[in-house]
Amino acid sequence: MRLLRSLRTAAVAATVALSGLAAHADEQFFPLQSYRVGPYAAGGTGFFGGFIDYLNLVNLRDGGVGGVKLTWAEGETQYEVERGVEVYERFKTRPGIAAWNPLSVGIAYAMLDRVTADKVPLITINHGRTDTTDGRVFKYVFPLLLNPYSETSGIVNYIAGKEGGAEKLKGKKIVVLYHGSPYGKETIPIYELLAKQYGFTLQQIEVPHPGNEQQSQWLAIRRAKPDYVVLRGWGVMNPVALKTAQKTGFPAERIVGNVWSNSEEDVIPAGDAAKGYTAITTVAAGTHYPVLQDIQKTVYAAGKGNLEDPKRIGSVYHNLGVLNGILNVEAVRIAQARFGKRTLTGDEVRWGFENLRIDEARAAALGAKGLFHSIHVTWENHEGDGRVAFQQWDGRQWKVVSDWIAPDWKLLRPLIEKSSEAYAKEKKLVVRKRIED
Repeated sequence: MRLLRSLRTAAVAATVALSGLAAHADEQFFPLQSYRVGPYAAGGTGFFGGFIDYLNLVNLRDGGVGGVKLTWAEGETQYEVERGVEVYERFKTRPGIAAWNPLSVGIAYAMLDRVTADKVPLITINHGRTDTTDGRVFKYVFPLLLNPYSETSGIVNYIAGKEGGAEKLKGKKIVVLYHGSPYGKETIPIYELLAKQYGFTLQQIEVPHPGNEQQSQWLAIRRAKPDYVVLRGWGVMNPVALKTAQKTGFPAERIVGNVWSNSEEDVIPAGDAAKGYTAITTVAAGTHYPVLQDIQKTVYAAGKGNLEDPKRIGSVYHNLGVLNGILNVEAVRIAQARFGKRTLTGDEVRWGFENLRIDEARAAALGAKGLFHSIHVTWENHEGDGRVAFQQWDGRQWKVVSDWIAPDWKLLRPLIEKSSEAYAKEKKLVVRKRIED
């Protein structure tokens, strides 16, 4: 059955790819380095399914953006860097590329020099290399909504709030259980810095890819007796972590998941072991938002929905994909207002991202009020506001248990600029002083 599903997925991807290759000049193209098989398929199918559903909605409901049809093609990466680069090289000569959205830190790292040379935006929503937040150096890279350091700051601020204030963190013990990949390792330095700043004891434990065996790590956690465990997982690692925690006697209420450990696909397979588990999020779950209802009525009713299981509509990963579609399409729309209603170059779409602003009124107009906080990107700040909320799994659904929490920008921005300026020096890049540079 699994083989048949894989073959079917590959056939669909190939069909879409072929249709994409027939694109015309009045089309805006999105190359998708997706993954629909392997240990990370749940995240890949949910995210890319939501992204494609939104692009389909804009085409079917609005006739595209400014009369320009949105097109896409998928290349299967299985979350592997080499495959992601191969897909990049295969699609990069297509005309009218709007932006790349690989949903992989490893692939994104491998694309940094390439997208800079080709002048096409690289979008790493909720992830990526932290210092790419600095648009003065990383002109074509956008870690929209949340970079890894903002996420870490938000998690520590949330734990501090539960303890009664930042001063209460002193003497506490926190274990970070992280995925053994560039994504998982990205936050090691910032956790070390925050531990020194707030005086908590820190232990960071790696789980080798893909994370389907964690007995030794959780036995180490049991010996350490931490106050909290931060789960920085991905894919199959997450439900395995929750089930192994239960077996070793660590309570789910003391586990805080990061933004890639926050979906229904992470908790439902864990069963009762996930009840009481809390995770950070930048997007709300649910189908009651008008944009999700439009997708059901317009896209799925027409038989063009991308999810094989429509019950996944409104899940965290699907909604994040829809939101990613909104951000990409709004950048195209903003760029069209400046450069004209036509197929844009990647550099023109980059300008759209550097002027991307969606406040509450605009979110409401898009049918997405309450789906996320807001976003205000500038040529210097390629992330936006970095605000997060926390949700708790009650055994049936996620319930939001916090207000929107801001990261410690006063602490983080100097760290980001120090790292980005070192990168600029190493690569002999000129630091931008204005959006026109």
